[in-house]
Amino acid sequence: MRLRFAPQGILQWLATLGCLLLLMVGIMSSFLALIGMPGSSYTGPLQKLSAAESYSTARLAGHVRALAQDIGPRNIWTTGSMADSVRYIHDELAALGYQVEAQEVPSVKGMVVNLEIGIPGRKLASEIVVVGAHYDTVPDCPGANDNASGLAVLLELARLLADCEPQRTIRLVAFANEEAPFFATKSMGSRVYAMQARMRQEKITAMLSLETMGYYSDERESQFYPFPLSYFYPDQANFIAFVSNIKSRRLVRRAISAFRRHGHFPSEGLAAPVCIRGASWSDHQSFWAEGYPAIMVTDTAFYRYAAYHTPHDTPEKLDYERLARVVSGLAATIQELASTNQENMKRIENGVR
Repeated sequence: MRLRFAPQGILQWLATLGCLLLLMVGIMSSFLALIGMPGSSYTGPLQKLSAAESYSTARLAGHVRALAQDIGPRNIWTTGSMADSVRYIHDELAALGYQVEAQEVPSVKGMVVNLEIGIPGRKLASEIVVVGAHYDTVPDCPGANDNASGLAVLLELARLLADCEPQRTIRLVAFANEEAPFFATKSMGSRVYAMQARMRQEKITAMLSLETMGYYSDERESQFYPFPLSYFYPDQANFIAFVSNIKSRRLVRRAISAFRRHGHFPSEGLAAPVCIRGASWSDHQSFWAEGYPAIMVTDTAFYRYAAYHTPHDTPEKLDYERLARVVSGLAATIQELASTNQENMKRIENGVR
């Protein structure tokens, strides 16, 4: 028996096939738009550390040791270490000449605080770039990488930015209560901060969450991803990642473009759909909830770091020289985000090197 197709049936089949192909092309184009970032990631051997980066290396290591080794686990169940952490952060920022402001955060075991410093903007002082890192840990975890590394970067950025004269206001904030059981609740330190900023109708133009930033490896297959990202990103855990949601994709493109032009360190970026596990797991989520553009800067945490949220998250596992290179690039990136040079901003968004 021979099957025969009417010309009209063949045309309908071809039209359906064409629609499916167009749909697949559209989906792929949309996906590539989320992972494609302006500029080029740094490649090749890392350059010799500058004198300034060598100094940052020592300071970063000192901050992490002070928090993760001398103080240890930091959360509301270890009230003494939380108080010691606040004292350490306050004293380090005050020693740089800043006026440190405390914002109270209600907690199930009493009040904890966010600590904030500000660098006033000149032309557009009402527009604000927020850079934040949490200082608490999960129980029984020294938290060297999560998140003494992010807080150490925050403190070093405070030193490097102390004499800058930004056009937009820059705020650096140490957040309490990022970890469970507070994460993604209104008791989270960064959520309290973002909600109050929204109530005051503040114009936050960018928020950078510094999260778990200190672990790197050149070994092949040391970096993992949720499907299907492994087909598009490197398998070596030797880069810093810039991550946003889809609504903040313009900010992540601006930030990584600036970092790639100023920094000398590998970088990858992603505007992540909500289904990507871990993409929202830090203080930037609090700013998304209030409608502000926000990104996370991270070494990708559990996607490369076996000691994540364990008692083995200790200071000697981190690479402070690479972290110093990240700090150097971030300092310039933050200053560009706080700039009002329109030509420069267009260059950042378009990824022109």
